[in-house]
Amino acid sequence: TLSEADVIACEDTRISKKLLSLLGISLNKTFLTLHDHNESERLQQIISLITEEGKSVALISDAGSPLISDPGYKLIRECRRHGVAVTTLPGCCALICALQLSGLPTNRFMFAGFIPNKDKPRLDLFTELKNINTTLVLYETAIRLEKTLAVLEKLMPQREIAVIREISKLYEECISGLPGDVRRKFAEKPAKGEIVLVIAPPHADEQEKPDLEKLLTDELSRCTLKEAVKNIAEKYHLKRNDVYEKALELKNNAL
Repeated sequence: TLSEADVIACEDTRISKKLLSLLGISLNKTFLTLHDHNESERLQQIISLITEEGKSVALISDAGSPLISDPGYKLIRECRRHGVAVTTLPGCCALICALQLSGLPTNRFMFAGFIPNKDKPRLDLFTELKNINTTLVLYETAIRLEKTLAVLEKLMPQREIAVIREISKLYEECISGLPGDVRRKFAEKPAKGEIVLVIAPPHADEQEKPDLEKLLTDELSRCTLKEAVKNIAEKYHLKRNDVYEKALELKNNAL
């Protein structure tokens, strides 16, 4: 596909040209950058290359699989809108590879993207995710891994996790265990490279029910009853009717 494509759409032309050179593929073709900052502007240009000039376009990313926490979904939507045929080809995907290497349950999982880089959003994210009954997969950077492991040690100290780094590269490594143990291992030898964090589902006795009364009291002080119910039900994955009944009970008791 890369050999036959007339145009290569990529995040960084230097990285893509290096890849093609290693594969022995001619660089005598058009290279276009497509990244978060120019995707919207590039769409029509790429569509025109296909529909008006009859060109074939291949979309690749710097690493892993295109569109998985990478740009590209807007292009796919625009292609569909213009009747342009789109297909996908198998290749490396850090999300799937990490699940395979983790040794944690894979029958059901949730991909939560990149972990926030600020302390409060990071804590809020894991507070929201910790009671979801599924394996969790997230992307992290080496420089922030220690802070993330500290949060996990605080919020879910008995949950098995796996930190997989440098997937498919020379120094590929999977470190698994409880958050505190994994944190101590990386304290001795700090992590480097690209990292995927996999977290096992909660144990049956670990799933805490949120304090609905406290949550509603706090939320109702800032917004309407309808908004409060919606916000809490979505954030904590609760049935909206149950939250609504509790909200009405609180409101009636306050009258």
